Amino acid sequence: MEALLVRYTPRALHAKLPLFAQFLRFGTVGTGGFMVDTATVYATKAALGLYGAGAIAYLTSATATWLFNRIWTFRGRGSGPAHRQWLAFLAANLLGFTLNRGTYAVLVTISTTCADEPVYAVAAGAIAGMFVNFHLSRSVVFR
Repeated sequence: MEALLVRYTPRALHAKLPLFAQFLRFGTVGTGGFMVDTATVYATKAALGLYGAGAIAYLTSATATWLFNRIWTFRGRGSGPAHRQWLAFLAANLLGFTLNRGTYAVLVTISTTCADEPVYAVAAGAIAGMFVNFHLSRSVVFR
């Protein structure tokens, strides 16, 4: 990915390319997490309601994104047992969680469109938490 970016980016930006490539990988993993999140909400909303489904979906998608960020985005960074890193990932991303699920909860509460099609609320929440989660993942969990 970085080689492709080097080829099509002005030379003045080359020093920032590793960070940008890492952010693109993080975004790709996040897109997969968004799909897990959305699928979990739709699969569990009838049994758990929109708020319960949102909570379970976040935990499921956070686990999936931690795993793929560990394997791909931040490969070789961070140390210690996997379960401790997973807990650190969840703890470090509490602010992102608050932004993510807070946005989700507000939207499914005030918008009939989001209540009927929660994918919109899931997407808005994911975007709201993405930059905070990237910064905390990079600087706290996978340093």
